[in-house]
Amino acid sequence: MSVMSSCDQRGTGRICRDGRRPSRPIRLAARVLRRAVAVAVALSALVALPVPDAPASAAPCEAMDFDGSPFTVCRFDLRDYELRLFWQDADGRPYAAFRNLPEEIDGAPLVFAMNAGMYHADLSPVGLYVEDGEELSPISTRDGPGNFHLMPNGVFYVTGNEAGVRTTQAFGAASIDVDYATQSGPMLVIDGDLHPRFLPHSDSLRIRNGVGVTDPHTVVFAISEEPVNFDRFGRLFRDGLDTPNALYLDGTMSSLFAPALNRADARRPMGPIVGVLGPAE
Repeated sequence: MSVMSSCDQRGTGRICRDGRRPSRPIRLAARVLRRAVAVAVALSALVALPVPDAPASAAPCEAMDFDGSPFTVCRFDLRDYELRLFWQDADGRPYAAFRNLPEEIDGAPLVFAMNAGMYHADLSPVGLYVEDGEELSPISTRDGPGNFHLMPNGVFYVTGNEAGVRTTQAFGAASIDVDYATQSGPMLVIDGDLHPRFLPHSDSLRIRNGVGVTDPHTVVFAISEEPVNFDRFGRLFRDGLDTPNALYLDGTMSSLFAPALNRADARRPMGPIVGVLGPAE
């Protein structure tokens, strides 16, 4: 048996079984060995540490409180997501509900949907509706009753990976070729200003949804989780979401499909529906 193996650890030093301390060379060798072992253990611990996952990209939909009211807000960069409008299926029947929409298209999953403008009793669009570059309903510039005709109303449109919101008059004057477009009203925000007809203390309260753009590539949708008036909803887009132009889509029947939130509203049949496809899986 070696000298090293005949010594036990006692307190801070090493004492041999016969009561003698090990010689200095042996003590130095033991100290070096202990340090080497400690370094090796530390290095192995570092190697074994799990590498943190890269931060997950922000979820497209999130809860937001504005001026004391709760909202759900969904943002999409059209360089990463594809936006489409849906009205009728291949047989010419209105989709009418989120459950009838395709779950995916060409491998790209449907990650969001929302009612996208006002419609008649047969679920046909009121005003302009363009789908995949084809105009299926003409633009409306006439006066009439209801929120759609609370002038100025407007158009939400998408071309490629860029989107915009303009008043109906500005859209018509620009002669823009679009892939998708839906007309609704009233405008919520017009070049940074609230619609001139909104009243801060109006008691006309509804569940409402709308859309705005923060830049040519970024589209922001919002739906209120409690009844609000037009003034508060418009200020949400102008002051809370920083969208210089925003359009009201509808109220009372406003509905949201957001799988990430385990949400698929089914309040009543819908006409035009806006959907967003995520990256192909």
